[in-house]
Amino acid sequence: MNNALVLPVLIPLLTAIVLTFFRNSFVLQRALSFLATASSAGIGVHLLLRVQSEGILRLDFGGWEPPYGILFVGDSFALLLVTAAATVTNIILLYAFSTIGEAYEKMYVYPLILFLLAGVNGSFLTGDIFNLFVCFEVMLLASYALLILGGRKVQLVEAFTYITINVLASWFFLLAIAYLYGATGTLNMAQLAVRVTENGQGPVLTVISLIFLLVFSLKAGLLLYFWLPGSYSAPPAAIAALFGALLTKVGIYALIRIFTLVFHHSPEITQTIIGIMAALTLIGGSIGALSSTDIRQIIAYNVVIAVGFILVGLAAGNEVALQGSIYYVLHDMVVKAMLFLAGGLMISLTGKAKIEEISGLLRNYPALGWLFFVAMLSLTGIPPFSGFIGKVLLGEGLIEAETYVLLTLAFVSSLFVLYSLLRIFLNCFMGEAIIGSEEQVVLKKRTLLPIVILGALTLAIGIGADWLAPFVNDAAATLVDPQSYIDAVLDKEALLRN
Repeated sequence: MNNALVLPVLIPLLTAIVLTFFRNSFVLQRALSFLATASSAGIGVHLLLRVQSEGILRLDFGGWEPPYGILFVGDSFALLLVTAAATVTNIILLYAFSTIGEAYEKMYVYPLILFLLAGVNGSFLTGDIFNLFVCFEVMLLASYALLILGGRKVQLVEAFTYITINVLASWFFLLAIAYLYGATGTLNMAQLAVRVTENGQGPVLTVISLIFLLVFSLKAGLLLYFWLPGSYSAPPAAIAALFGALLTKVGIYALIRIFTLVFHHSPEITQTIIGIMAALTLIGGSIGALSSTDIRQIIAYNVVIAVGFILVGLAAGNEVALQGSIYYVLHDMVVKAMLFLAGGLMISLTGKAKIEEISGLLRNYPALGWLFFVAMLSLTGIPPFSGFIGKVLLGEGLIEAETYVLLTLAFVSSLFVLYSLLRIFLNCFMGEAIIGSEEQVVLKKRTLLPIVILGALTLAIGIGADWLAPFVNDAAATLVDPQSYIDAVLDKEALLRN
């Protein structure tokens, strides 16, 4: 049975609802939220293995067969991201348990995190565009609450911009859905792919595709990222890590899914525009990372650079480039969480956020310093860490597509990533120590443990790239030739096989 497809959404959703009744039971909240995210990750692995042996999985809600009902579709691409999202959230929760504080725990921080994860996983699994909108909104509503939790002035200021932009994007999303339904008569992604192929992607559908491109670019931070650095640096480190690891990835997933499955018939328009936007994102993110002196802002601008880097693979459009993008998405979810947690820990230990105000932390906290160094190496693409294989494959794909300008910008941006993070390491960890032994705050092992786990994970992804390869290759093959996805959704024989 394919009922397990709903569990990565249902488990965190039901757990979040239950936890709202136990506001003051901190131990119960921590235990249940940890179990819910761990279970979601385990189910994601189980479903990934099933896809390898049985093919793409499909779940029709209420027995309504496509294209009339709501459905979840589990292919390798969606389930890789479901597994990664649940795993990273589980590790971030470990950090939150020792740092977030009782004041936040009383304000339903764990239920909100679980609601956000449910929305993220639902976005990855849904098989129709309207329910993609619904899952986006679940995720965004939870992120609004998490961003303002605590009520500090900087959070409220950044929340105003963040909420305004996302409400506007959601309005455009609904507008695009309405026009798309009017033009095709369906919102099922697989049937959309069939009808657009049969009727051709004329001027009307191309304009509709550009509206979707605008919406998903706002969600992902592709070119339209002006809201991102402030929003991702305002909340506590655990919440910022959750945002940096997950939120932009949902927009990236939607862009890749829609523009490889439905709107892939006018690549000279859509892929060219995506390529230009990715190039400008790489340039703008690099300038922001180099010009900032705030640790959180530098890390946030590195999120922007990663969005551009991942989506050059979509602009190239070939299988090798998409393999690189998928590897890099998985890597970035882990390493961005690691960076945000390490940066947040640096700020909490020193009480300062500017790189020129901190010095010599390596003498006080050597483990934290070397973990930050590992994250820097991984994000730069130094083997054997997880960023290496994604960058190599993206490079090969861009060469195959003969997009040499994007290739140059992508790899020059890697140098800017290295330099921006090296500034933090050299300024904050090297040099004369500014914290004396009597002023030094004790760094508890349980606080450092989640960063250690993420460091081990980025190494494991790099070393275990061959183990991941069948899943990533299958995901990229489905994106390049989506007929297997269409058959799994619309073909009754494929359904019986599953």
